[in-house]
Amino acid sequence: MSYSIDDLKYLMARLREPETGCPWDTKQTFKTIVPHTIEEAYEVADAIEQEDYPHLKDELGDLLFQVIFYAQMGREQEHFDFDAVVDHLVRKLVRRHPHVFPEGTLESRVDPDNRPDEAWIKESWERIKAEERAEKAETDEPESRLDGIARTLPAMARADKLQRRAARHGFDWPNVEPVFDKLHEEIDELKEAWQAAEAGTGEPDAVEDELGDLLFVCVNLARFMKVAPEQALNRTNHKFEARFRAIEKVLAEQGRDMDEESLAALDEIWQSVKGVEKQ
Repeated sequence: MSYSIDDLKYLMARLREPETGCPWDTKQTFKTIVPHTIEEAYEVADAIEQEDYPHLKDELGDLLFQVIFYAQMGREQEHFDFDAVVDHLVRKLVRRHPHVFPEGTLESRVDPDNRPDEAWIKESWERIKAEERAEKAETDEPESRLDGIARTLPAMARADKLQRRAARHGFDWPNVEPVFDKLHEEIDELKEAWQAAEAGTGEPDAVEDELGDLLFVCVNLARFMKVAPEQALNRTNHKFEARFRAIEKVLAEQGRDMDEESLAALDEIWQSVKGVEKQ
């Protein structure tokens, strides 16, 4: 016997029953569940990064449970239910893929000999999303071309999205060379802010502001080089962790305590570890 999505919806409703449900589940709200949702999304990403596909199935289930949880609370408060979420999603995806559903219905099919190219698909996708944002703006805040970029995204991911959206409307560097110039400029400004802070003459938030500007330019640089900044930083994180663990292993094999070693001694091992990596 295999359980279905209906079984999962029923389970969630049982967990939320005020009298007989789970005490932890019954006291949760939309806001209290958010940190768990973010954590589950990162665990999905980590399983993919590790290519741990058996574990990925488990993590995807945990992430799906978050959706079911929100849908149950939405049903209880008469905002929406899971079926409404699915209906809205399918309608949106059909609308955004006219190259697959040319008549705007799930049943319609495109002529395989007359499929549009990738450039047309991308342009169509952005046009449709812009139309959706314009419709939403009629009832919400005044329209901006940056509407729809979640403020709760990780800062680096949000910087990338902000830059890409602005670039589509002509607000962008002409090529990568000025970005390098801006990078050096921001490094100098950060150094000046730090020196002023150390001397007690700087503005309290100046160092944070300048460091943020520097990171923003680094994201711009990654965008021009067609590198995902989050992925690049993750690669460096993994590399640093592997090398640090290698240093610990070398010291342990030699009966030495890292906390008692000089930086020069640690750096010598670090360089030897790097040398082994390149072989």
